[in-house]
Amino acid sequence: MDAATIGAALGAGALIGLVLGLVGGGGSILAVPLLVYLVGVGSTHAAIGTAAVAVSANALASLIGHARGGRVKWRCAGVFAIAGIAGAALGAELGKSVDGQRLLLLFGLLMIAVGLSMLRPRRTAPAPDVRLTRESAGVLLPRLVPIGLTVGFAAGFFGIGGGFLIVPGLVLATRMPLNFAIGTSLVVVSALGATTALSYALSGLVNWPLTALLIAGGVAGTMAGIALGRRLGARKGLLERGFAGIVIAVGSYVSLSSLPY
Repeated sequence: MDAATIGAALGAGALIGLVLGLVGGGGSILAVPLLVYLVGVGSTHAAIGTAAVAVSANALASLIGHARGGRVKWRCAGVFAIAGIAGAALGAELGKSVDGQRLLLLFGLLMIAVGLSMLRPRRTAPAPDVRLTRESAGVLLPRLVPIGLTVGFAAGFFGIGGGFLIVPGLVLATRMPLNFAIGTSLVVVSALGATTALSYALSGLVNWPLTALLIAGGVAGTMAGIALGRRLGARKGLLERGFAGIVIAVGSYVSLSSLPY
């Protein structure tokens, strides 16, 4: 591995971590395009497998801070994660059978859709004390399970952590506040990322040296992003809209470059 590739991998990891620190999610959706177009990974499937390992590791690191702050709904996370793991396992197996160029095209279209959805105004969830108990299970389980299964399938198919899908999914299913949904989502991101990573690793589709560089860069980027996010806390909405614009732009580039000529 030459110096340029090492530098590109560290830079990609740092950028992913920076985005995670600034807006609390979404960095994983940039991982595959960065590995393909910046780092130069030739195989789309190898990029997906490598990104999945790095995303899972970075999510676990970020989860520690949220757990210490009491912003994780563990029971809701557990149910969502179990359903999501089943979906991710199916999605990963199907994703490996799809042609790499077609997978990139679909991934680009997903990025555009996600970016557009991020521009929609959010409403504050009115259920800060939501808990999964025997009394609430009849209401919450029929929502958590199908949404978790669907999100997990998408995460496995595209090899992404799915935080940008998990957060709104948790809010939709439980009406928990956004800050709790972000913290809780990291449990699910870790589980889904690990499931997808295991599937690709067993198929020999993980570049472990690149994974280590992504994680190293991600740690530094996350620390910088959190610090910068505290200074720009009053402009979080502007940051999220800016990130949505980046996602749409990158998704458009990925889609156009993947079209058959």
